[in-house]
Amino acid sequence: MSDAMHFRDWMATVQSTMESALAGYLPAEDAVPATLHQAMRYATLDGGKRVRPLLVFAAAELFDGAGTDLVPRAAAAVEMIHAYSLVHDDMPCMDDDALRRGKPTVHVKYDEATALLVGDALQSQAFIVLSEGEGDAARKLEMVRLLANASGSAGMCGGQAIDLASVGLALTREELERMHRLKTGALLRASVLLGALCGKSLSPDELAALDKYAAAVGLAFQVVDDVLDATADSATLGKTAGKDAADNKPTYVSILGLEQSRALAEQLRLDAHEAVSRFGGRAQRLRELADLIVRRSA
Repeated sequence: MSDAMHFRDWMATVQSTMESALAGYLPAEDAVPATLHQAMRYATLDGGKRVRPLLVFAAAELFDGAGTDLVPRAAAAVEMIHAYSLVHDDMPCMDDDALRRGKPTVHVKYDEATALLVGDALQSQAFIVLSEGEGDAARKLEMVRLLANASGSAGMCGGQAIDLASVGLALTREELERMHRLKTGALLRASVLLGALCGKSLSPDELAALDKYAAAVGLAFQVVDDVLDATADSATLGKTAGKDAADNKPTYVSILGLEQSRALAEQLRLDAHEAVSRFGGRAQRLRELADLIVRRSA
């Protein structure tokens, strides 16, 4: 079996594992308040590539954490944070989008108040899931702190605030990169480090290598998103295509152009490979995920 086949099989296994784990970690759809719980499950299940959980599982394998109870919990927690961010991002007060993962957004399917509560509840649920289960209490506290920092004003939320304030502005490449290292990159970095922490304590050199890797794939993810927004259709993306340009938002394509953006994404893929070269073959899944992030079509 080829390496590509092995990777696809591994990815499908992780995605299936995560679907079951998320279904179990989320409140039952008939539990009171039923509408809120149904909407939480609607926002989280049956959609998405699960890139962040894949990064958690890959890093856990690298640091001998695979098979522990912490791995699916960490992966589910980061995916719940991601799902909550998408629910809020799609609301009329932010990006005002009607399509996500090929289906109506939560505020369209339900209503705006429900969407707001879904995001709030998913954020809380993420930390419930991460704090429970097996594992050393001090290690889990470190992981909770890491995810909280990546999600808050110094991470994802801060990046979203900068994004909203930047509509119509001519950002420099450095300013755009700073915004996306927070908005997108912080949670991807947290995914890698959470996975690693499911195994062993990291040495300073190991942490530095993972940071370089996460910085590269985090930025690459956004660059490719900008390219796809400009080139793919809504059916392929599962969300409204061309919305960044329509909303006059600064993107890598608007600053660098299409071909330079593609070249940057490829360089970041190579940077990610180089960052984990010290780990040899044990980092194969992380390298394959860098390839997936850059070469995806949706």
